[in-house]
Amino acid sequence: MALTETRLRALKAKDKPYKVADQRGLYIEVTPSGGKLWRFRYRIGKVEKKLAIGSYPDISLKQAREATYEARHSVASGGDPAFEKRKQKIREEFLSAQTFEAVAREYIEQMMVQNGRADATLIKANYFLDQLVPAIGDRPIQDIEPFEVLAPLKRLEATGKHETAKKCRSFAGRVFRYAVATTRCTADPTSMLKGALVTPRAKHYAAILEPKELGGLLRAIDDYTGYPVTRLALQIAPHVFVRPGELRHAEWREIDLVEGIWKIPAGKMKARRAHAVPLSKQVISLLTDLAEMLDHKGYVFPSARSFTRPMSENALNAAFRRMGFSKEEVTAHGLRATASTFLNESGLWNPDAIERALAHGDSNAVRGAYHRGKHWEERVRMAQWWSDHLDQLRLGGNVVDIQRSVAA
Repeated sequence: MALTETRLRALKAKDKPYKVADQRGLYIEVTPSGGKLWRFRYRIGKVEKKLAIGSYPDISLKQAREATYEARHSVASGGDPAFEKRKQKIREEFLSAQTFEAVAREYIEQMMVQNGRADATLIKANYFLDQLVPAIGDRPIQDIEPFEVLAPLKRLEATGKHETAKKCRSFAGRVFRYAVATTRCTADPTSMLKGALVTPRAKHYAAILEPKELGGLLRAIDDYTGYPVTRLALQIAPHVFVRPGELRHAEWREIDLVEGIWKIPAGKMKARRAHAVPLSKQVISLLTDLAEMLDHKGYVFPSARSFTRPMSENALNAAFRRMGFSKEEVTAHGLRATASTFLNESGLWNPDAIERALAHGDSNAVRGAYHRGKHWEERVRMAQWWSDHLDQLRLGGNVVDIQRSVAA
């Protein structure tokens, strides 16, 4: 006889569990503690199985019958409702443990650390994560909605950090896309935020573009009385065109003072492509002095606190400030713009050779490979010419003002 609500309420606990059938495989099991548990009995081939539906009265008789109907339909279609329920439970438990912070840290480890990304890149990634964690760090990544990501970004904007907000959104997007690829969520909510943030103004690194001012900077560097390794790094930086992070992470094993070449591995380059830097006689001399000081081991420019670590990210700029140059006058990164401007305005060098020297990306991979071969000899001559030109500026010699001569 089919169950009714009246019969269900009247069922009492006994010393042992017992079952009372309803219809079509549905029954209720009464436990010694008084619990009433809905079960559905079915067969897959010759194997009898049970599906737990829930407890009464949380699940009413009507709801239990509806669940039974759906389960019977699943069995008829070749499914196994108990197995599907177990899979869903495991998936829900797995997904609930996949918070944004957990997935983000996995992304940093799997996609950045193990792929040999530069230390500076890892530091920035962790910084961006730190900005997002208070708002969404402990949220299951599949449940996060666009407005939740927007909130911390708007807080950054409110403090004037427009560029940071933009980069945090980009970082979050990479984490969400990684989560989609690894089945932790189904979409990237940051894609809905494009246009919701203030577009930061383009920021150019301060750079000296006047010959007399550049000569004054070079003389000030020679007179620097701080940490000797920092002084040598400052002396070398104007000659080699590399980014500050690439300079401070240089290792002796990458440098061949006999051949006059510095081979930077792809993992240390912004574009993730290996880069070769021809070394002028002046740079080789400075590096030789440094090698004698450090015994050709580890980092070329180690930290003053530990030779097992590179100099700090702000070491060169801090030295410029101690010399009396403001951040509006000169920056370590701006030395690249200085070299690029003078070399281009000299009219002596192929612009493509200058771009290769600066390790700027080439949108055409074949053309880029062609340049690496064709322009090497020109880059070697250009590196020596530039070092000789810097020497003339340092000595205050009679150097033509390239900018004014071109303008005339």
